[in-house]
Amino acid sequence: MLRLSSSDPDFAEAFARVVSDRRESAVDVADDVAAIIKAVRARGDEALAEYTAKFDGHDLDVTGWQVDAEACKAAFDALTPELRSALELAASRIRAYHEAQVPEDRDYTDDAGVRLGATWSPVDAAGLYVPGGRAAYPSSLLMNAIPAKVAGVERLVVVTPTPKGDVNPLVLAAAHLAGVDEVWRVGGAHAVAALAYGTDRIAPVDVVTGPGNAWVAEAKRQLYGVVGIDMVAGPSEILVIADARNDAHRIAADLLSQAEHDPTSQSILITDDTSFAQAVADAVEVELSALATQETARTSWTDNGVIINVASFDEAPALANALAAEHVEIATDDPEGLMRSIRHAGSVFLGRMTPEAVGDYVAGPNHVLPTGRRARFSSGLSVLDFMKRTSFIQLDQAALEAIGPAAVALADAEGLPAHARSISIRLGQS
Repeated sequence: MLRLSSSDPDFAEAFARVVSDRRESAVDVADDVAAIIKAVRARGDEALAEYTAKFDGHDLDVTGWQVDAEACKAAFDALTPELRSALELAASRIRAYHEAQVPEDRDYTDDAGVRLGATWSPVDAAGLYVPGGRAAYPSSLLMNAIPAKVAGVERLVVVTPTPKGDVNPLVLAAAHLAGVDEVWRVGGAHAVAALAYGTDRIAPVDVVTGPGNAWVAEAKRQLYGVVGIDMVAGPSEILVIADARNDAHRIAADLLSQAEHDPTSQSILITDDTSFAQAVADAVEVELSALATQETARTSWTDNGVIINVASFDEAPALANALAAEHVEIATDDPEGLMRSIRHAGSVFLGRMTPEAVGDYVAGPNHVLPTGRRARFSSGLSVLDFMKRTSFIQLDQAALEAIGPAAVALADAEGLPAHARSISIRLGQS
């Protein structure tokens, strides 16, 4: 774990290394993914079966390619009352938050008499990638499927890796609750390729969303343009800005909530109190000893964890904006004051009683968020990722006479006489 202080003479250089560190897989997966995509495009289901046997250790013709709706309903019915209630609460809050994101159509006539506007419509089909390797996440399924449903997508297709053919029953229960239409026992880059190009069994989709490993992220990157994607996601990250009025163990738990995801995850603390910084470091060790995920979390904290001491929290926003972290917790006396100066963050959690983990499940906003400093230019998953905007224009003779001559002049200047003619002929010009 790295300790930095903004008063150190080499702080700027050391902090710049933290910002520029690329924690995505050190393995160059681009060539491997390109080969997988090529194979799936050429051989379809045959390639899917081969890769599934190789990576997940089961024969799709034996275990079954698809999990049917009855199995998903049975998984939901078999939930304990506590788990069912938790899933239903999460689903209802996610749905309510995303319903408020649905955009309105526009239709108006401007001062020149030109009718202008735009309509919003959903894509026809969406492919939802749900991780299933290191862990299976029913919460990710809800976070992907519910915004798509709210958008009005007619066909929702889930692909998820199933080691040895086993599907987490909670994932199936979530699929039932969210109204997913298809669940396929395939994962990895080959599943993304199947969603993009289609196979004999799996019809293609228009958009692929959801987090995955380095191979999944690279497949989405390479297939963007064939399909739409939400983002290219990397390892999880959290930035906690906290003062000494916090309980050190609570802050330690918050840092470890992301460290336990993956050895390449990153947890960073910014504080203005050196004693509190040490208390949190000590608390992390105590909290780690009680975690079932200790091995993963310890590697993440040891290799990528950072504690930064600042002279004042006035320094924190600039550091936070440079990091552009996926999750930012602000546990200070005036969290909103700091948030107003933080422009780049996937999602912000305000106050001492708002742990990031609540946002992963039941708060409502989406937990599929930009990582790797991509919060500088992108946002978390939303209803808009499953919709597209179509503009429309209508002119009558008077409106064309008002703005048409300028268009003719521009078309002539660009050397496009047919463009100019299509307007001028309506203006009665020879």
